[in-house]
Amino acid sequence: MNSWLVSPPVVFLIVLGLLFGLNRLFRPLAFRSDKNEPGCCKSYACGESNYAGNSQPDYSLFFPFAFFFTLAHVATLIMTTIPFIDAGVLVMAGLYITGGILGLYVLLRK
Repeated sequence: MNSWLVSPPVVFLIVLGLLFGLNRLFRPLAFRSDKNEPGCCKSYACGESNYAGNSQPDYSLFFPFAFFFTLAHVATLIMTTIPFIDAGVLVMAGLYITGGILGLYVLLRK
C-alpha cells in the first residue's frame, strides 16, 4: 500500500484526467442552445414567461429540525463511541447528553 499510485494527489489527477476525457468524448451529445433565440436568457417558471421570482421561501421551520437532527445524531455518536475506561469518562458523557437533552427541550418547547 506504499505505492505512489494511491497517494491522494496522483489519484486526483488520474480521476481528473478521466473526467476530462469523458467530457471531451460526450461533448457532441450535449445540448447546445442558440444565444440568439428570443427569450433564451429570461427566467421561466411554471409556464409563465418572464417570471419575476417573487417567491420567498420561509426557512423558519427548517432550522429547528436541522438543529434537532444534529443534536440527536451527535449525541448518539458520542454515546456509541464512549470508551469505558473509568467513571470520569462516563460522567463527562452523561453531562454532554444532559446538555443535549436540555438543548432539545429549549428547542422544542412552545
